[in-house]
Amino acid sequence: MTTEPITGTAVVSEVHGSIRDLTGTSSETLSARKAAVLRAVVEGYISTTQPVGSSHVSEIADLGVSPATVRNEMLALEQAGYLSQPHTSAGRIPTQKGYRHFVDSLTDVSGTLGRSEHKQVRAFFDTTHKELEQMLADTSALLADLTAYAALVVAPQHSSTAIRSVNLVDLSERLILALVVYENGSVDKRTIEMDRPADVVDLARAAAALTEFLAGRPASALRDRGAAARLSPLAARIMGSLADLSDAEEQLYVGGAASVAGLFDATDTVRSVLGILEKQLVVVSLVRDILDRGLTVAIGSETGVAPLAECSLIVAPYEVAGRPVGSIGVLGPTRMNYPQALAAVAVVSQKLGDRLSSI
Repeated sequence: MTTEPITGTAVVSEVHGSIRDLTGTSSETLSARKAAVLRAVVEGYISTTQPVGSSHVSEIADLGVSPATVRNEMLALEQAGYLSQPHTSAGRIPTQKGYRHFVDSLTDVSGTLGRSEHKQVRAFFDTTHKELEQMLADTSALLADLTAYAALVVAPQHSSTAIRSVNLVDLSERLILALVVYENGSVDKRTIEMDRPADVVDLARAAAALTEFLAGRPASALRDRGAAARLSPLAARIMGSLADLSDAEEQLYVGGAASVAGLFDATDTVRSVLGILEKQLVVVSLVRDILDRGLTVAIGSETGVAPLAECSLIVAPYEVAGRPVGSIGVLGPTRMNYPQALAAVAVVSQKLGDRLSSI
């Protein structure tokens, strides 16, 4: 994979800069040499999934010190909780504290997404003209393909998204189809059974009245009983049938779930992670909680979900017209390639927001 700088790297740098501000720094400051040794161990373990020895660190860290000095630094990092030694004769692997220091120390991830990957993202958003639901599902597949991790896309909440129009379609004598179109391009469809036949002209007038009242307002306006009383009986009946749309749960799209099986060694871990991904409410709440806590990278126990103790989750909001409306993220093992995943999430969230803003 090439790692040439990509167009729009300022977006990635800006997003990651905010990540560092929000996640905070490790509770203690490491010397430059210890930080370099820790970085070498983290990068080596991410690359090989094998414990990293002092000889490997000496080769790649270019510290200008003897292997014995590197071993001493690794021992000090282990004693401080940044590294652990799975076996007496083995090298070291990062702990959650070690990964946190590594992530907080990243300053620029813009060069970690190759030019071909950036071209893939741009081509996707330049050519996709599907309904919002399919676009978000395809976006999760795109992000999973870019990172090789499970990708999450949380759709915009209807309760906070402005309505563009209401359309009514006569399906049969007493059956009509109501379509509520939102500013972000999403559409709610509801089949409504009427007590009496509805005239086509009356339906057109009801649709126009509903659009006039609801345009520019969120779905919660469908519960405005005072307004319903001022509408025609037909329009009021339809509006009442649509009132519960404001209670709709946020939709979650998961891409690359099948790749989870190859990311973890233990079958029980794979089963637990897949079980969490199947629980839409849990995942949506988790993503919202991480963002509410001011985090963009949650590592291990920082997720607050026990089955994800061996996972890390990178999340970011996407915006429509300058306002956050949804979020995306990737879920993988704690040994994930953080720079590359951060870059992918930043670029895709920016492009998704731009695409939705243009609808």
